[in-house]
Order: sequence, then C-alpha cells, then structure tokens
Amino acid sequence: MLLTLTTTRRPATDLGYLLVKHPDRVHSFDVPTGTAYVMYPEATDERCTAALLLDVDPQRLRGRHDAFELGQFVNDRPYAASSLLAGALAKVFRSALRGASKDRPELVSTPLPLQVRVPVLRGSHELAARLFEPLGWTVTATPIPLEPALGGDSRYVDLELSGEVTLSAALNHLYVLLPVLDDAKHYWVAPDEIDKLLRSGAGWLAGHPEKVLIARRYLAHKRALTTTALQQLEGDEAEEPPAEEEAELPVVRRRSLAEQRRDAVLAALTEVGATRVLDLGCGGGALLAALVKDRRYTEIVGTDVSARALEIAARKLRIERMPERQRDRLKLWQSALTYRDDRLRGFDAAVLMEVIEHVDPPRLPALEASVFGHAHPGAVVVTTPNVEYNVNYEGLTGLRHSDHRFEWTRAEFAAWAAKVASTYGYAVSFHPVGEDSPVGSPTQLALFTTEVSAT
Repeated sequence: MLLTLTTTRRPATDLGYLLVKHPDRVHSFDVPTGTAYVMYPEATDERCTAALLLDVDPQRLRGRHDAFELGQFVNDRPYAASSLLAGALAKVFRSALRGASKDRPELVSTPLPLQVRVPVLRGSHELAARLFEPLGWTVTATPIPLEPALGGDSRYVDLELSGEVTLSAALNHLYVLLPVLDDAKHYWVAPDEIDKLLRSGAGWLAGHPEKVLIARRYLAHKRALTTTALQQLEGDEAEEPPAEEEAELPVVRRRSLAEQRRDAVLAALTEVGATRVLDLGCGGGALLAALVKDRRYTEIVGTDVSARALEIAARKLRIERMPERQRDRLKLWQSALTYRDDRLRGFDAAVLMEVIEHVDPPRLPALEASVFGHAHPGAVVVTTPNVEYNVNYEGLTGLRHSDHRFEWTRAEFAAWAAKVASTYGYAVSFHPVGEDSPVGSPTQLALFTTEVSAT
C-alpha cells in the first residue's frame, strides 16, 4: 500500500529535513507486519514528493484473517490503506508526527502547501469529505471501478487531499483517519488506544463535527472506550454516544490491566524483599518509573535490546532532570536477553514483564540460560498473557499483539516454569493478575525464588 506527500513550497526539498529522511536515499524499516520503505520519486526545489510504501508480509498477519484456510493470504490488507499503513507512518515519521525537526525547526509550525494521495483506500467520497474537509482539506475521492466484466464501482477510492497545513498536523490527521475510513484495525484495541487517539487528535479532534464517529471507529466500536475518550475530550459532562447494534463489551475496569500487572509485579518484589532490581526488556520504562519512586530500591537497572526503546525510557523518566542522588540509583543498559551479560549478575530480583512471549520459542532456552542460569538473581518475576482468557475479548482472533510469537495456556506456562525452576534451582509460585473468569485471569504471573530470597 502506498501514501505520497508532496509540497511545492521552495525549497521543496526541505520536506526531507522535516521527515528526517534524505531524498537521495531509499530508506527501509522493519515493522511488525512487513517492511516499510520511504523514497522520493521527485525532489527538486520547485516540487518534492515523499512516498511511504508498505510491503505487507502475509505470514505476519497471523490469525487476523483466519475465517477460512487461506484467509491470511487472500484479503485486501496488503493493498488497501488501513491501520497497517497508519502504524508504519507512526514508526517511520515519528519525529515529524511530534512536530520536531533538528535541522528546520522554523518550519515545524509553518503551514505548507501539501498534496496527499492514497491510491487505494476502503471508504467513500462522502465519508472522506466529512472527515477531512472540516480540517481544511480539499478532498477528491474517486471510486475505483470493478473489472469491466462486472461493471460498477468497488468499495475502494483513490483519495487525494490538498491544503495548507503543517506537516505534523497532516500526518496526525492521516494517522487517525485512515483507520477510521477503513473501519478496521489489525491489532487488539485496548484502553491505551484512547491515549493514542487523544494525543494525535490534540488541537483538532475536540472541535470536529464527526468526533463521535471518529472515536467510535478508531476504538473499534467499543462503547465503553468510546465513552471514556469523549469524556476526556469534553469533560465529565459529555453525553454517552448513541447506542449501536453491536454488542457492548464488559465495562472497562477503573484500573487498566497494565496498572494491575505493574502493581502485581511490585507486590512480588516487596514479598521477596528486593532492593537491587533488574527490569529486563524494560521497553519505554513503565515499570522503571514506579521503581524509581520507591526509595527502598537502591539500584535499578533497565535493559532492552532496542537502543531506541532505551532513549524513549530515558526521555519519559526525565533522567537528565532527576536529582543526582535519584539518578545514581538508575541505569539503562542495552542488552540482549538471549546472550550472557556479566553486568546482570548479583541482583536481588529480575523482572520479565510481558517479555517472553516476544521471543521465538527456539530462543527461549537461551533466555533461560542467560537469565536464570548466568545472571541467577535471587528472585525472578515473569508475567505473560493467558491465551485461554482471549475468548473474553470480543472480536479478537489470533494473538493479542502482532509481535507476540506465542501465548500460553495456564498449563503450558506452569509446565515451562516448573522445568525452569527445576533446572536452575528455584521454587516457583503462581499468581493471577486481573479479573478472574472460568478460563483464568488475563495475565499469569510466576514468582521464582531461591532459598535465600525466600527466607
């Protein structure tokens, strides 16, 4: 699938600085559903066009189109713009979405003459106009005809937008509204999608005449999430959106599963009396933020294989603004969990929070040997999804996240944990996390303890 951005503001090649992608190169990025490419079919002072091409790998759409045997291969996802393209846009144009430019900061807030084209998009001219015209775009959505033998038009359009807006605004409009036009998402929509919607909709969504439609479709028609999003947009007096024919999901709990999972991990660390803690696969630093606030933790180390994830964690934690005493307690190290790292030895406890399911099963023994064997902390806390609980998520097929390599049943997790405990000299206990049901809780937690840490 393809998206192009064109500007005619001289020098037009400044578009490359704003997108942080040099016009003389073809840039490629691995994304969860395939490979994204950024290239410039034209780049002159008078006119510059940047193209985002997403090459979808059907093998990575595991479980998303499995209504029939070849469903993951026979569908329109590789061709019609959707949340897959929006996700790729967010990854490859991250700085531009935020409105950040090191080389051309004066252009960030400057409206540019922009033309946007999405050659294949599921939707209609009428809906495209309702969504984009209130934002200042001139909209052309040309229906794509069916084969001559069939006659008539397909359900797809060739979308063209033109207007004078900042690049950041344009990208945020596309990030939100492409999935809205397509009316489908390729991943499970959880409460944290509300934050994404409000962040990308800042400055324009609250005043949009179609904000209810946008919120409802962006949040996969989940009534509780839609209501919460609209209340945050308008204040607690916002009215509930009109009822639809779609069945409602259970009411969202006040505390998200992510918060309950974090608190369960912190309770386990308290139980074993840990003061020197490793957060292995720390990602953006959600757990690290909670650890830093608690003075009982005298040494905190976050590790991740991704240098970019560590940069995000450092920024979110505002390490450069921390008092020196607090900053000395925290370290961020790049490290791969499938390789031995002497720096990780000798800690009271290590946490693998929603990490193991992102590891290919053949690599799990290497992780076990590295963490439980070589590092061998006094205690290890592991959380992972309970696949049996997935039946409670309406509309979910396959796994909860596109990057999950597997999700275990309670019996499979218990068998794995028992094997690891026996091999590396630990005792293990299990704790449910989240709302219980006949098929267990959504998250399963295992606490591994050595004799020393358990006393």
